[in-house]
Amino acid sequence: MKKFLVVVDMQKDFVDGALGTAEAVAIVSNVIEKIESFDGDIFVTYDTHYENYMDTAEGKNLPVPHCIKGTDGWELDKNVAAALDGREYTAVEKNTFGSVCLPEKIKTAAGGDDFSIELVGLCTDICVVSNALLLKASFPEMPISVDSSCCAGVTTQAHEAALVTMKSCQIDVV
Repeated sequence: MKKFLVVVDMQKDFVDGALGTAEAVAIVSNVIEKIESFDGDIFVTYDTHYENYMDTAEGKNLPVPHCIKGTDGWELDKNVAAALDGREYTAVEKNTFGSVCLPEKIKTAAGGDDFSIELVGLCTDICVVSNALLLKASFPEMPISVDSSCCAGVTTQAHEAALVTMKSCQIDVV
């Protein structure tokens, strides 16, 4: 069985930048350990916005410019980037919470074999849950899990609520 790790939006703006939190900073070492010990294929999502962000639906609802492609905030957290240095991984840019192309990329990488998917990253209650649910809908018979020690939400309560939602949708929370 193939194993896939999806590292969701571990970008500077979500760790210690425009939308960073102490909880996000606190999980970086866990994410690094997960990356370094993972034996399988890795996918890394990048929340990707452009200079017109404030004119988008998201920008109108969350008026905090973040993850603008080409800025430092769009780049991966430097420690996460160092953990990925020298490892092959598939970068997946997305302009909204969940990536609709991620399931197809995983299906292609699986090459017809059974697989499992584990997700880690930020933010549990927005992009992690969105991608987990898209993956579960795409692969209902494959084991999908989220490592809660490698995730942080906008708030602790939102993180916990997202974990409950994922459990309810038969995503394993470890």
